[in-house]
Amino acid sequence: MRFKEMLHMRRVSAEQCGELTDKTVTINRVAKVVKGGRRFSFSALVVSGDGQGHVGFGLGKANEVPDAIRKASEAARKSLVRIPLRGSTIPHDMIGKFGPAVVVLRPAPPGTGVIAGSVARAVVEAAGITDVRTKCIGSNRAQNVIQATLDGLLRLKDPEAVARMRGLSLEELQYAPY
Repeated sequence: MRFKEMLHMRRVSAEQCGELTDKTVTINRVAKVVKGGRRFSFSALVVSGDGQGHVGFGLGKANEVPDAIRKASEAARKSLVRIPLRGSTIPHDMIGKFGPAVVVLRPAPPGTGVIAGSVARAVVEAAGITDVRTKCIGSNRAQNVIQATLDGLLRLKDPEAVARMRGLSLEELQYAPY
């Protein structure tokens, strides 16, 4: 399933979430070359989440930094998705891919903390995951890493839902052959 299809399937509104917090991941100065020279503006990448399994990201561009951050924050609040959690970690291992970026997500025992780079850390902390191990492979461009991390988080399946779908109990699911 493609990334955009998964985003639409798990989309939630800002009203369904708790108190949202924003984290600015990157701010870039971008230039547009025109007849008289260069026109500079700023692009901002913001991750927004409630710490209870809802997270989203947004990109905003404007002539001033505060306006770019505000636009990115609004875009992040419009793109919130629900992530299945298992306590303070994720239910199972997952690999997220987007373009040249690959992010490996692994659950960790309680007390491990978030072992991740700055960009992947912003996404998993905004989602409320406190014990996880991640590794970014390939591209380290912030936007690609954010979308690869979200791809991995969106591919996670809740064990209860899988057991219900297969007509098994949770205990039978743990020992069922693939």
